[in-house]
Amino acid sequence: MAFFEKILPSVFISPLLRRFAIGLVMLAGAVVFSSCGVGGAKPVQAPPEPVLYGWHDDGGPGKVTVRISLPDQIAEYHRGGRPIGWSYVATGKEGHGTRAGTYRIMEKIEDKYSNKYGWIEDELGNVVDGDAKVGDRVPKGMKYVPAPMPFWMRLTSYGIGMHGGLIPEPGKPASHGCIRLPKDLVPLVYDVVQVGTPVTITHAPSRHGPVSPPPDQQLASSNGATPLGSPSLPSTAPMP
Repeated sequence: MAFFEKILPSVFISPLLRRFAIGLVMLAGAVVFSSCGVGGAKPVQAPPEPVLYGWHDDGGPGKVTVRISLPDQIAEYHRGGRPIGWSYVATGKEGHGTRAGTYRIMEKIEDKYSNKYGWIEDELGNVVDGDAKVGDRVPKGMKYVPAPMPFWMRLTSYGIGMHGGLIPEPGKPASHGCIRLPKDLVPLVYDVVQVGTPVTITHAPSRHGPVSPPPDQQLASSNGATPLGSPSLPSTAPMP
C-alpha cells in the first residue's frame, strides 16, 4: 500500500478518491501477475483411455471362430474366415494360468455367478476383501458376494470360460483362470457364438496385434470401439 501511495500524486486528489485510485492500481497489478502465470502450472491433460475392442460383424455366411493369444492378451473373432472383430482379454494371472488348447463352447448362460470366487463387503457395501473364496470366514455384520460372470460361455468341465469383466491393464493377465472380455463387447460375442463354436487359446502372438488407433479414430472411453486394422502398437470388485 505504501508503494502505491508514493507513486500516486496527492495534489488535486481528495483522500477518498486517492484511496479508490490506489485500490484500482493494486487490482490491476494482481490481474497482470496472475495472467502471466508466475509460479503457476499448466493444466495436465490425462492420456486417452485405451480402446479395448473393435467390432464389425457383417452377419454374412460362415460360422464364428475365436482365437486368443495368451502373450498379447488379445482375442480375434472370425466368421467364415473373415475377420469381424478383435478385443483385449484378461486371462489367468500367475498361479491361475489359463491353459492353451483347442476348446468348444459347451454352455451359454447370460446371467451367471461364480461358485468359487467373490468378495466380502460390509453393511454399507464397501469391499473389505476383494479376493475372497467360497468358504472363507466372513466377519460378523459382513457378507460374501459371489463374483458376477455375465454372458458366460463355458469352455471346460472344471469351470473355465469366457465372460464379461474388467480389463484393468490391457495386455496383462488378471483373472482366476477364465477369459474376461470387455463388458460392452461381450453381449455381441455372446449373440454370434453357439454351443460348439471353436475357441483356440494359444501361446503364439496375435495376428492382429495390440492397437492404438490414430487420433481421429481414438475414442476417449475405455469401452470404445475402433475399426479392425488400426495401426499396431505394443470397478473395484474382482471377477474370475
